[in-house]
Amino acid sequence: MDEKSVRVIRNLVSRSGEVAGPATRKNVPLKAPDSSESCSQCGGSGWKEVGSGKNRAVARCNCFLRDRIDQLLESAGIPERFKHCGFSDYKTTNDSLAAAKIIIEKWVAEYPLDRTGLLLLGPSGLGKTHLSVAALKELTRKGIHCLFCDYRELLKRIQNSYNSSSQTTELELLRPVFETEVVVLDDLGATKPSDWVWDTVTFILNSRYNANQPTVITANFLDGPSAGVEGVHGAARATRDDTLGDRVGERMRSRLFEMCRFILMDGKDYRKRIRSTGTL
Repeated sequence: MDEKSVRVIRNLVSRSGEVAGPATRKNVPLKAPDSSESCSQCGGSGWKEVGSGKNRAVARCNCFLRDRIDQLLESAGIPERFKHCGFSDYKTTNDSLAAAKIIIEKWVAEYPLDRTGLLLLGPSGLGKTHLSVAALKELTRKGIHCLFCDYRELLKRIQNSYNSSSQTTELELLRPVFETEVVVLDDLGATKPSDWVWDTVTFILNSRYNANQPTVITANFLDGPSAGVEGVHGAARATRDDTLGDRVGERMRSRLFEMCRFILMDGKDYRKRIRSTGTL
């Protein structure tokens, strides 16, 4: 595309009321394509001309959309260890895991028609994080702004923000969690509960719930009331496995029922299979 055509497109965009060039979505600055690698359709402007005559208009060029998706994926904060995870390479070894995969794939395909969150429950090593990251990656391909948060790391960073020498405030740390459309909160309940932990988690999840923002949560505990509610104490409590109620509190457990669809997963720890056989 020649320079004159690029100027025409920019003028059309200007008259339409939208700025030609970088667009900005919450927390994700979206750059225009690199002019050093000019696209033949848009000349590096990020816009292409469509229609003719009275129907002449402009639309986002495919190169811009590809760049946008790449930037959304990069800003999602997926840990290096899980960047490869996708639905296609998730191995289902039983009906429970196969059903979980189908439910999550369907939720992603229909989003945003269904804005109910997801809560993946079950023992460790079943690929809950794998499926959550796979969902996140597919949503970014639909242009959805997503964010991956490790539960323990998030709490640690919030605590560190209370240090007088810290240059970051709690609000600054939590703003992306509050504002991002879809958040994956991985390993909920991994930290031993305390009043501060319960208050912090309640604050985060209530804020997202009230804003109608879906949250995908993983937890290595089975659903069930807390020991206190069940009246389990002493030696019986010491030998009892923690439940979701024990780890997040009954108030938050109740709220999770409102904001999430529970997906129960069961099976053998795939990490142990790898160590024992050398293969998945």
